Amino acid sequence: MDAHETEKILAARSAARAVRDGMIVGLGTGSTVAHFLTELAERRPQRLRCVATSPGTEAAARRVGLPVEAFDRLERLDLAVDGADQVSPELWLVKGGGGAHAREKVVAAAASRFVVIVGSDKLVEKIVPPIPLELMPFGLIATLRRLSSLGELTRREAPATPDGNVLVDLLGRVDDPAALARELDAVPGVIAHGIFPADLVSEVLIGQPDGSVERRSAARGR
Repeated sequence: MDAHETEKILAARSAARAVRDGMIVGLGTGSTVAHFLTELAERRPQRLRCVATSPGTEAAARRVGLPVEAFDRLERLDLAVDGADQVSPELWLVKGGGGAHAREKVVAAAASRFVVIVGSDKLVEKIVPPIPLELMPFGLIATLRRLSSLGELTRREAPATPDGNVLVDLLGRVDDPAALARELDAVPGVIAHGIFPADLVSEVLIGQPDGSVERRSAARGR
């Protein structure tokens, strides 16, 4: 098995151990979360309730016997677990390689604890492009024109998101992720971007080449 794949399994297994009976758990999207689903199913916590951030995750969870329900009558989650494409030293994240970052951000914000699981290859010195964007189809050309001041844009050759939106990658420089996030949030038509602030993160679990799991914690003021 590929070394990085092994690291992802280690991180996923560590996160699965944090799930207790009776928890409501948010399930992220991506290859590392796929390992988490398997590890969680093997633990078989009782009275578990899950919500999924994508149809793919929902289908995968059901295949391994995890219960999934719609995220429309729940105010809070006990725990959300997801992967990341980049993790900075300050625990800023870039997510959205799988195109589900709008739902992933909603789930992360609703959880009392948001745990990120990655292999060591996802650690970066600083956030770099591309930054995934989820854009409303309505007025798309006008939205792209406004965003063009922030850098080159590439429309992703991918199906629409689960909510029917368009995926675009921003290729401009990321000198200050907080400032860029504010600029993106201010553009009408941007449903979500892939920059996740450190204050959304409770803990990052990093599978290491030596078989250990490194834990990095962030101060989450909630």
